[in-house]
Amino acid sequence: MKIDQLYAHFLQCSDVCTDTRKLSENCLFIALKGPNFNGNRFAGYALKEGAAFAVVDEWGLASEGLTEEEKKRLLLVDDGLSFLQELGTHHRRQLGTPLVALTGSNGKTTTKELIAAVLSQSKVTLATAGNLNNHIGVPLTLLRLTKETEIGVIEMGANHQKEIAFLCSLAEPDYGYITNFGKAHLEGFGGVEGVIKGKSEMYDYLLSQDKTVFLNADDPIQGEKLEGYVKKVGYSRTDERYFNIKLLKESPALELEVEGIQIQTQLSGVYNFTNCAAAITIGKYFGVPLKSIQRALESYVPQNMRTQWVEKSGHCILLDAYNANPTSMAAALGLFGQVDASSKYVVLGDMFELGEAAQAEHQAIADQLTSMELDGAFLVGKNFAGVSSDFPQFKSYEDFAQFVKQNPFSPTHLLIKGSRGMALERILDLL
Repeated sequence: MKIDQLYAHFLQCSDVCTDTRKLSENCLFIALKGPNFNGNRFAGYALKEGAAFAVVDEWGLASEGLTEEEKKRLLLVDDGLSFLQELGTHHRRQLGTPLVALTGSNGKTTTKELIAAVLSQSKVTLATAGNLNNHIGVPLTLLRLTKETEIGVIEMGANHQKEIAFLCSLAEPDYGYITNFGKAHLEGFGGVEGVIKGKSEMYDYLLSQDKTVFLNADDPIQGEKLEGYVKKVGYSRTDERYFNIKLLKESPALELEVEGIQIQTQLSGVYNFTNCAAAITIGKYFGVPLKSIQRALESYVPQNMRTQWVEKSGHCILLDAYNANPTSMAAALGLFGQVDASSKYVVLGDMFELGEAAQAEHQAIADQLTSMELDGAFLVGKNFAGVSSDFPQFKSYEDFAQFVKQNPFSPTHLLIKGSRGMALERILDLL
């Protein structure tokens, strides 16, 4: 069946679903396969639970036990994932919606949410939900575009070379922005230079297509990569050739000034300056009034364990446990070091996907802790258990949890930071 025929079936559906736990009435179910699952097994269940059609790539497995009428609602393709990606691109081309893509080592999701908050002040805006930023999430986001959507914001994540290039080929963005180049996914990218090369694949695409690039003009790497390119729109704290945004205050909450207007955010940390500055610059480019930009940024509240302040049982907690890499962890410690409090503790969990750099990067973080004025710090995970440090070390979360149960925290200011696999938000249940 050709893409035009399949697209006609898609247009009859209300939504696209790849997970039978999240089925909606009249959706298009697309069977995907992974190391431990095969969506073709659940095609019949999806049809019985309200899916209008099910796209499958293993007819025998998918059609087992179905009636002849139900089999008519199975759509056979060569490969379910490839079809999902092709369908997303085809839909994007039919609508022609302007798309802003962004990637980077740190701050992608927060920046995406800030950009969407700003643009939605003046335009019907669609943005990547959560962190659905990979080879499955990007096409699913594209398929959520409608005729009413005036602009889309597409987050792209990667942990190896050629991934951003592939995602750009799917989304075909009209605009792009790279938040930064940091020490993230060093194992997959092959070191910091590999990170720069991999993330810069977005520049490669945009420049080859003569598209517009947004940039942090104070970042020397971005400046070098875009030197001589005409279609770029930047921001800077000092360079008058670009849109000027001033940093007034970084703690306890970030304050900015733009064209004489002060913006009081609910974000913490100097690293959120560039996230806000990007949203301001992109909003200005698309004609969003500055007062509306101010309203959007001042009303944005960080959630989802990304530099999120939480109060519980007398504790004031900086919960930054969604993910971690050496760059973001050092920045979080820098922010927490500026917090004025009578009592401060830190709990850090392992950083993953660092490859050969893991030992050195964990030791560097442990060394940074020794220079801070803290009442205590706890290092959790196999990587941190191998560093040289005077602070208590625990090989697993379970070991740390047992320690806390026997030695409960008194009310304090507490930073919790670690990679997603550590799931350190569980600490809140111990307090």
